Amino acid sequence: MPYKVLVVDDSTFFRRRVREILNQDPLLEVIGEAKNGREALDMVRDLDPDVVTMDVEMPVLDGISAVKQIMTNQPVPIIMFSSLTYEGAQATLDALDAGALDFLPKKFEDIARDRKEVVELLQSRVRALGLRKGSIKRFRKIPELAQIPGKTRATRTFIRSSSLHSPVTSRTKRYRLLAIGTSTGGPVALQTILTQIPVTFPYPIILVQHMPGTFTKAFADRLNHMCQIKVKEATNGELMRPGTAYLAPGGKQMIVEGSSNSARVGVSDSVVLENLTYKPSVDLTFTSLAKVFGGDVLGIILTGMGADGREGCRKLKALGARIWAQDEQSCVVYGMPQAIAKANIADRSVSLSEMADCIQREM
Repeated sequence: MPYKVLVVDDSTFFRRRVREILNQDPLLEVIGEAKNGREALDMVRDLDPDVVTMDVEMPVLDGISAVKQIMTNQPVPIIMFSSLTYEGAQATLDALDAGALDFLPKKFEDIARDRKEVVELLQSRVRALGLRKGSIKRFRKIPELAQIPGKTRATRTFIRSSSLHSPVTSRTKRYRLLAIGTSTGGPVALQTILTQIPVTFPYPIILVQHMPGTFTKAFADRLNHMCQIKVKEATNGELMRPGTAYLAPGGKQMIVEGSSNSARVGVSDSVVLENLTYKPSVDLTFTSLAKVFGGDVLGIILTGMGADGREGCRKLKALGARIWAQDEQSCVVYGMPQAIAKANIADRSVSLSEMADCIQREM
């Protein structure tokens, strides 16, 4: 049976456009439309959809408030539509904090080259979320904030996974860098991990999250406010420092250059490798890490669609780096981690709830 979709937007034109695209897919069926958050609450209760597409700005009840109430009363996978502005990014991140699992810009043309790509993108994202309805409650909990002097940080709020065994490490492996790549579900996953990393963390951290350009600055600012470590959107030419996380700017490519003792971030629009689908690309960034740091890297692939990161991880692994994959049970979309697991590149599979602890024990 096709996944049942509820479309929520105050624009009749946009609702019709989304409905037409989704109904072209035999695995998807739009079963209802709501023009505000209040109607959405009633229709989620009455129709029990598998996926909800949700606008951020609506009359009567806005999208963020609707997400909070839906996830409290009747959890269902939700994908947000928002504007590609700094304010739109902030609102979308609020919606992800409230329980939404994914997002897309309302102007599909901003992230797609033609109508065919628009159709395939929206359909694939909604199908991926449809698979997660039965496990939606796992993705709702993120670290709660507790005030500390000068900054906020997250207390440790864990969702234990029976699939993960407690690590036993001797710290005999040499490291100089932590690198994390992710896509769908990544903002909440990164927030869960980074808010548990102490200010004394001794290495630089590289973050590659598939995200539009106007979103990465807002996301980095939010993480920096929440975390003990420093988190920033990477800028071209800056020297990498311990205890700082560098987020690849959306819509650009990020590489690391120089030497392991004096590594710098390079950010540009140029494409260095062939067949790059994503900007930023995990493969491109991780490949550059292999050239600078060799095997002195812990590389982690978190939730996300596709296989970006597999070839970069392969190059790191060949030089002695350790590679971890987020486990299927805690992923929003088990695509990118599955790709490195199937390729026998991953050294271990780790639950999101245990990832920060495992990193600190390992490094």
